[in-house]
Amino acid sequence: MKKQLLFVTCQNESRDDGLDYAIDLANTLQKGLTILVVKARKLGQRFEDLMSAVAFAEENEHETARQLAAGHDGAVTTTGMIEQCRSLGIDAGLETAQGDVLPAISNALKGSRAVDMVILSPSVTRDGSVSAKELQRLVRTVSRPVVTIARNQLQTA
Repeated sequence: MKKQLLFVTCQNESRDDGLDYAIDLANTLQKGLTILVVKARKLGQRFEDLMSAVAFAEENEHETARQLAAGHDGAVTTTGMIEQCRSLGIDAGLETAQGDVLPAISNALKGSRAVDMVILSPSVTRDGSVSAKELQRLVRTVSRPVVTIARNQLQTA
């Protein structure tokens, strides 16, 4: 069984910046990559999507309205992630989870002994999705190295 890196990202991102780093790290370490996409939609966000769908329908943008109303889940984006990995020679797999990020990571690790390292994308650590206290608890409990990727914010004067 080939050892894997677990790359954790939130589904709400259209394209995740950390994927390139995770692919490069997997290539350097000669390991496979498992991408865990966590869908953490809140009721308020679902309501906003439905209201946006109504607005698009009123403007005769019916296809966009259908996607929003159906809760378009980014399947095209996740398929693109897998294809990007495979085109670079990385053995890649995809897992999805509903709910909070930390329980999703714990469940993914319980199901796989092949994971050597956990990589958290910028979408997981940005905007307070995971607090510093939760991150410390994750590092203590998973018994694997945890790498967090931060997005560089450019400041303009």
